[in-house]
This record gives sequence, C-alpha cells and structure tokens, in this order.
Amino acid sequence: MILKHGIDQVALIKKFSEASAKQGETVRKAVHEATLKALQGRELTLANIRQVLGTVTRTASAGAAGSKLPAPDVEGLLGKVFAGMDGALEQAVLANQRALQQLVDQGVSLRETQLKKALADIEKMEETLFASVRKAAPADGPWSGVFRAMQGKGTGTGARATAALEQLMEDTQKSLRDGRAMGLRASQALIDSYSALVSGVLIGMSEALKQGAAAKR
Repeated sequence: MILKHGIDQVALIKKFSEASAKQGETVRKAVHEATLKALQGRELTLANIRQVLGTVTRTASAGAAGSKLPAPDVEGLLGKVFAGMDGALEQAVLANQRALQQLVDQGVSLRETQLKKALADIEKMEETLFASVRKAAPADGPWSGVFRAMQGKGTGTGARATAALEQLMEDTQKSLRDGRAMGLRASQALIDSYSALVSGVLIGMSEALKQGAAAKR
C-alpha cells in the first residue's frame, strides 16, 4: 500500500474506476473518509489541506481516466468526489470552531496574532477547496462540467465557515461583556497548543461519528 499525503491512491483509483453510475454515494463516502483520515494525520494548515485535496483530485482523475463509463456518468461521479472533499473540509472547519470555542470559553482573546490567523484560515477554507481542486484537475474533460455546475453555488464548507465565524464573534463579545479574561502566560500556553487541540478535536469528532454509526447497525 503506497500512501501519499495519507491517501491510499491505489485503493481509491480502483474504487473509482470500477464504480458504476449508480454508485456515486459509495464514491462520495470513500473520498470523504480518505480525505478526513489524511487531514487527521497532520496539522490543519492551509498548506497541508491543499496537499491533501490536490492528491485526492489527481487520484480521482486517474480513476476517471480508467473508467469505462460515458462522460456524463464520469462527470456525475467526479461531482460526488468534490462533495466528499467538501464534506471532509466542513468537518475541519467545525474542528477549528470547536477548538477556538474552547479558548474563548476560557477567556482567551481572539485578537491574539495566532488566533487571528486561525480565523482568517477558516474564512479561506472554501476558496482553498476550489483553488486546490482546480489546480490539480485536468483543464478539460469531465472536471470542467463539475466546475460549471458549481458556479454560483455555495459549498458546505463555505456555509459552515460563515456560521462558525459569526458564532465565534458573538461569543467573544459576550466573553468581553462578562469580563472574562485570562492571564497572559496561561493564555499563551493555550494558544501554543492550538494546532494540537484542533487535530485532537477532529479525531474525536470522527470517533464519535464511527461509534454512532456502529450503534445504528
């Protein structure tokens, strides 16, 4: 098994190239799980997110090239690939929000330089999704149809990011009104551990989802 940026490309290419037109949901779930697993294995920086999304896009493109389905069906499956990445990135936004929320609840100011960058990164998540896929996808072929279909449409990542930023700003204002503030040294210690906190939250969210799915069986 060869992994690149945490992605088992061979397995994903095989799943895509063998998928029928009716297996779009299976493809979406496989891409969602592979993308989420890869994101869990590294710090959630925009650079790492771009690498993962680019690898998934190129892998899906290789699978599409080996598919015997007609072009419209391949385009439909690539749309599901995009949806899978969108869903995984939405989880990453939520993990950032929950990590920042923990800091806000403890009186840490979001005006700190590192946390202002974290907020800016949340705002850039949707842009990163589109830019990463466009850069890695072939200029023509089925992907072009996916991009045309997405024009003017929002993504789950974008909607989640907007909601997250609004909620964090509201909670920050409430914290200031309540007079909650943490000492500089304690505050800096929490800020320094932010990246690890986000990764832990993302892993914990995934474990909770798995347990929930197992309980339903």
